[in-house]
Amino acid sequence: MKNSKKIVTSTLVLFATIIGLVLFLNKEDETAQETEQTASSNEHPLIEGQPTLGEVEAPVSIVEFGDYKCPSCKQWGELIFPKLVEDYVNTGKAKFSYINVLFHGEESVLAALASESVYKQDPENFWAFHKAVFTAQPATQEHDNPWISVDKLKDIAEATAPNVDLAQLESDLNIEGTHIAEEVSKDKELVHKYKVPFTPTIIIDGVMLKDPFDYEKITSLIERGPKADK
Repeated sequence: MKNSKKIVTSTLVLFATIIGLVLFLNKEDETAQETEQTASSNEHPLIEGQPTLGEVEAPVSIVEFGDYKCPSCKQWGELIFPKLVEDYVNTGKAKFSYINVLFHGEESVLAALASESVYKQDPENFWAFHKAVFTAQPATQEHDNPWISVDKLKDIAEATAPNVDLAQLESDLNIEGTHIAEEVSKDKELVHKYKVPFTPTIIIDGVMLKDPFDYEKITSLIERGPKADK
């Protein structure tokens, strides 16, 4: 009889353990599904001093961590960015900021320095320069080939940002330790702080998207508003 009770007890314990394990795994699956599209950050990146498009008082803040050498960033800028601007930035519902990422080495650094110099000298035409640099990026299969140079960036600036002093731009590209270099260094620190995993990385009010091309998810996060529990 005692052995029978022990067997029953052991069976019940084993059964309860299995049930608990199943429930735990189901909970893990649900959590994974919930975070498949987004991953929350502790805070939203500070955008003070960053190129920002839209109304300062716009309730929702969108940040792109991007790299001018990144083909996916170019694609995002062509497919998602125009819709985002039309639907939310131009309507005053959101503002959009860009932060440099330096994942592709020296050319990424060079383009980032140029963007900071143009933004400092001619902020009104920064976005035209920004777009033109991505437009100049070669086809995907050739994007790893060297294409960003001082002369190339000066040509783009001359065509898009008429208030830029090209001599100053060239100086900003060649001298380390300048204010421009410090701004790029700040961007690098933000990339490290927010553990940016790839480019483009999009963060909306502290929520990092797993898929930056999921416009439906972008829309839902913006429509929730800044006070939503994300």
